[in-house]
Amino acid sequence: MSHQIHTYTELRHQIHDDLRIQHPEWILPNGESPMCDSYEARLMELLDAFASRGSNESVAGVATVYDMCVPRLAKT
Repeated sequence: MSHQIHTYTELRHQIHDDLRIQHPEWILPNGESPMCDSYEARLMELLDAFASRGSNESVAGVATVYDMCVPRLAKT
């Protein structure tokens, strides 16, 4: 069960954690994950573009973008 996301920071943490949970094979022995970092950066670009449009929508709207994008990013 996922928790409610209220802030952009919480969303970034959720993205970070979810990518690593979904793809443990991407984690290197030293704990770093260039693949996860790459996907996270791509998603942040999308979210930043969304935010820069001056939308007054809550983080829930951004979280919807996250819900739509993460599964697609992880399939590539």
